[in-house]
Amino acid sequence: MKCAHFRRALRSWPLPRFAYYAALLTVLLSPGASYFSPSAFAQGQTVGTGAADEATLYRQMVERASGFLARIQAEDGSFAAYASPAVTAIVATGLMQNGFAPDHPVVARALKYLEGFVQEDGGIYRPGTYYQNYETCIAMMCFNLANADGRYKAILEKAERFVKREQWDETEGIDQSDFRYGGAGYGRSARPDLSNTHFLIDALRAVGRGPDDEAIRKAIIFVSRCQNFESEHNTTPFAAKNPDGGFYYTPASGGVSFAGQTPTGGLRSYGSMTYAGLKSMIYAGVGPEDPRVKAAWEWIRKHYDLQSNPGLGKAGLYYYYHVFAKALDAIGEDIVVDEEGIAHDWRRELLRELAKRQQPDGSWVNEESRWMEGEPALVTGYVLMALAYCKPEKLPKK
Repeated sequence: MKCAHFRRALRSWPLPRFAYYAALLTVLLSPGASYFSPSAFAQGQTVGTGAADEATLYRQMVERASGFLARIQAEDGSFAAYASPAVTAIVATGLMQNGFAPDHPVVARALKYLEGFVQEDGGIYRPGTYYQNYETCIAMMCFNLANADGRYKAILEKAERFVKREQWDETEGIDQSDFRYGGAGYGRSARPDLSNTHFLIDALRAVGRGPDDEAIRKAIIFVSRCQNFESEHNTTPFAAKNPDGGFYYTPASGGVSFAGQTPTGGLRSYGSMTYAGLKSMIYAGVGPEDPRVKAAWEWIRKHYDLQSNPGLGKAGLYYYYHVFAKALDAIGEDIVVDEEGIAHDWRRELLRELAKRQQPDGSWVNEESRWMEGEPALVTGYVLMALAYCKPEKLPKK
């Protein structure tokens, strides 16, 4: 406890005043400074902890990240094309969320590349892939951000119909008693899971659908069954075996959690899925007084962590950062008070944590490469999406 307080105090010590003003003047007087023209801060200088410093730090991180992405973008506009067009969509989304216009050269090339994956059935995916729902949902979020002038209206309408057809429901010959009901998935069997389902909800919300949308109402049935919380919404055999309020990957196909099982056969909750589950409930209109949300919030208070993806360590850490920020923004909480009573200004803490992890070339990469987090383009895209919720104007006043 004392060590934790000491580390927080140490991080909060500002630079000497003269050093701060010298650094700030360097930025202000730097000719042609822009998101693609790294400032003096983008060369690794340290900043303090005041509001002006945080604004500079945010700008520094975005400048360095965007510079890195501009350097590695392929001639066809893609990022990590060997993996999935979803990587390009994540990068373009992250850039637009942090102020880059759709007609910015890097973003425009990425959008043009993604347009090449629009299929006749309305999906936006690589032919032959098992990840049709995932790739389409990510592309929908990306195209929606670039759709202010309506250029992607028809594509988005067709994509919405596609992802709704992919959802597990009566059209697959199942009813609400089936644990697959309402979910979305990928793979040979398209087994539904919480990761795909929360992206489905994100995509539908991006195109203007809300809690009254039939597909979202179905999706929340599946989401509720991924929670270790027994209720009228969740009568799966797993909830009572580990009733901690967190979320896991899927109750389908016998139940799966990447965090493993408890000795009694329960499915262990873990961070990324708990934040994904909480966010999905908020987007689906489940209010903060609902027992499901309260249970998830208590799990988050007990496992607040920016050093690891709780339950999985470093695996999926940057995916975790992105859903962590999006979920806490969705629930409208600026401060998380953990189980020890310590108040966490999560936006500032996340901003600082991501700053420490940025590589000299401006990228981010996970030393644990599971789920493609050894790919710097993907991880840098995740970070930009997380940083969108840590912009200076979003930071709570001290």
